[in-house]
Amino acid sequence: MEPYVIGLTGNIATGKSVVAKMLSELGAEHIDADRLAHRVMARGTPAWERIVAVFGKEILKPDGAIDRRRLGAIVFADSQLLARLESIVHPDVLAYARRLISSSTAPVVVLEAIKLLESGMARRMCNSIWVVVAPREVQIRRLTERRGLSYREAALRVDAQPPQDEKVAQADVVIDNGGDIETTLIQVRRAWNELDLPQAVVSRLPFNEKGNQ
Repeated sequence: MEPYVIGLTGNIATGKSVVAKMLSELGAEHIDADRLAHRVMARGTPAWERIVAVFGKEILKPDGAIDRRRLGAIVFADSQLLARLESIVHPDVLAYARRLISSSTAPVVVLEAIKLLESGMARRMCNSIWVVVAPREVQIRRLTERRGLSYREAALRVDAQPPQDEKVAQADVVIDNGGDIETTLIQVRRAWNELDLPQAVVSRLPFNEKGNQ
């Protein structure tokens, strides 16, 4: 039986991974599309070869791996280059995620992807769409504190993405992660318990979860 798939998205530094961890603790398997992107962009892969052909060897580290920070500085300053990079990476990530979901034995899978809606993953693979939001200044602060970016670098990454409202308009569930962790957890548990899961899925969830069923 195919798992029930929650598509989890939101703009950069809104806290998708925090929500994904909470869902994992409720019994869902977590698939992180960003980690899949790391794998499909690894040295020697077809995506790696296409990226190097487009952006040049200047984006490589001494060991030949792609320097994601250097590449990010290029594409987040040019929307056309960002779209070009995404057109290279997204098809491979989509195929990888589909294989993982098809082989999963978990009753519920959380597919976390910043480009879930734009890449077509949501339409093709998900039963429910969850969008995580946070204020712009919170996003920038998280990027500067956790990734060591300058304010300008962080703002470029935040502002290079579509407005959060565009994602919210397509959401089944919206999680506001701009405040404290307990407030976020309350929202996640409430949304989890309100999921319209097939009974066959509910019966496979860990004991005492999904509303103590």
